Amino acid sequence: MFVVKVFIFSPVQENTYILYNEHKDCIIIDPGCYYDNEKDELAFFVESNGLTPRLLLNTHCHLDHVFGNKWVAEKYGLILHLHEKEKIVFDNAPVFGLSWNLPFDNYIGDLNYLQENDIVRLAEDELEVFFTPGHSPGSIVFYCKKQGFVIGGDVLFRMSIGRTDLPGGNHQTLLNSIRKKLFVLPDDVIVYPGHGDTTTIGFEKKNNPFLN
Repeated sequence: MFVVKVFIFSPVQENTYILYNEHKDCIIIDPGCYYDNEKDELAFFVESNGLTPRLLLNTHCHLDHVFGNKWVAEKYGLILHLHEKEKIVFDNAPVFGLSWNLPFDNYIGDLNYLQENDIVRLAEDELEVFFTPGHSPGSIVFYCKKQGFVIGGDVLFRMSIGRTDLPGGNHQTLLNSIRKKLFVLPDDVIVYPGHGDTTTIGFEKKNNPFLN
């Protein structure tokens, strides 16, 4: 069974997630650690809990979600997983870092591409990959059916949705992704977003002003 740990990192206040199990293995999703003290905080959590990182995943590759990719990959010997359509965003992330006055070194290494309906496994636990473009061209979310939660990146927020004014974004595509991939899930499914507080599918179906 997964335990979900969230860290809030960088000036952009991005949610970085560690999912770990009873075997002390873990998955790191969207490492947004920018400053050294944030990297130390993540490493301390891993080490103090005796965890072994097994997978590095990106929901999408806007700069705030990839700041720590290179550091995590090198420290723990991991290969980055993302959707193939997100490669262009990944490649351009350092350029946006400079424009935001947040320079960083991008991950350099092999890439493993995830697709719709792929299953990410950690021992007995599974995450199903949903392709949810709109915020970015290759956005994906990770759904744990057994425990009823989604690691949702910047697709759906509490009372809001991801911005669509960045390159590759499309407002209607994002709304379609939410309605067809997320709003078909049970109402009690928890959404762990890329920024801000958790929410549930049912709450957003009733209250999200962008989708009513």
